[in-house]
Amino acid sequence: MAEETTNTTTEKTAAEPANIAESLPEFTDYLPEAIKPYWEIVAHYPIIGALAIALLFFGFAYLVRGLLLRSIHRLTRHTSSTLDDAVVQLLSRPIFNTVFLFGLTLATRAALLPDGVTTITINLLLSIIAVIWMMAAFRLSGVVFRALSGLSDRFRIIEERTVPLFDLIAKLGALLVGSYALLMIWGINPAGWLASAGIVGIAVGFAARDTLANLFSGFFILADAPYTIGDYVNLDSGERGKVTHVGMRSTRLLTRDDIEITVPNAVIGNAKIINESGGPWEKLRVRIPVGVAYGSDLDLVCDTLMKVANSKSGVCETPAARVRMRGFGASSIDFELLCWIDQPEDRGRMRHELLMDVNKAFNEAGIEIPYAKRDVYIKEMPGNDS
Repeated sequence: MAEETTNTTTEKTAAEPANIAESLPEFTDYLPEAIKPYWEIVAHYPIIGALAIALLFFGFAYLVRGLLLRSIHRLTRHTSSTLDDAVVQLLSRPIFNTVFLFGLTLATRAALLPDGVTTITINLLLSIIAVIWMMAAFRLSGVVFRALSGLSDRFRIIEERTVPLFDLIAKLGALLVGSYALLMIWGINPAGWLASAGIVGIAVGFAARDTLANLFSGFFILADAPYTIGDYVNLDSGERGKVTHVGMRSTRLLTRDDIEITVPNAVIGNAKIINESGGPWEKLRVRIPVGVAYGSDLDLVCDTLMKVANSKSGVCETPAARVRMRGFGASSIDFELLCWIDQPEDRGRMRHELLMDVNKAFNEAGIEIPYAKRDVYIKEMPGNDS
């Protein structure tokens, strides 16, 4: 009984292929019955047969690529998008190489080389096919996602700001699938590699926790989009500038001093962000505080401030400017002129010009802007004895 069990196990083990190379069918399995007698004559010369197979699949690769490209062009020639042309251009070479390299694997089997040489050669050819499609997936993901983000608002599937995120995910997926295929081609059990990768991943995670924190924060920033390129933002740490780059590791701001600030995504992801370009529009409200002396004609003050706002180029007509009285100060009645401007970066210049115009208009209207004054009374002059 033990011998029968041992023999059965040995037969099963021998029947199981050690790798993909041993599981490939023979070239004769693909031949029609009418051609097999002629092939048996060629088979007496293995090298000649292998060359014949290689040449046959070289021509067949050209035929497949031509027919496939012609069919795709016929289906997509009436479309205005350039995505189909880019996809066809990227897939033409991988398709040709795949058909030709597969033919070379059959030619290697037909050449009757030593078993070790045959196995290594076929595995190398299949590995090249896997790498070719991995690289094609890398290039194809960027083209497809950029094209999908460039569609009109009605048909847009992916936002432009999330293209780097989806592109990175697609490339990681292609890398994992390609690596798994390479391990299977060489007959390597991926379970042990996955366990080792888990241990290495834990060690790398502790060593590069700051980098990983920036990376994950970059994912959430791209997906949540609290700001986009071109927005003016204020951070709770005091930085204010225009967003010029949103990457996976950091965000760059260009200040009004033309100084570029690079903020790690882990920092900016946990910070309070004021987006001046957000909201229903990009317009920004400018506040001009003004104080007038007690006893001034308040209606005249309001009319003068409104005239300044309405006559100023660069101030938006919608929403309309407005004047608000804010309170009674220690030596002045406090007002505030509220008006909107088109671009947040013009805030400093517009405040300067509005303050200059308010001062000029108040002088012309005879409205006094109070300032601190002190009266000194001398009760007795020193040294006066009389």
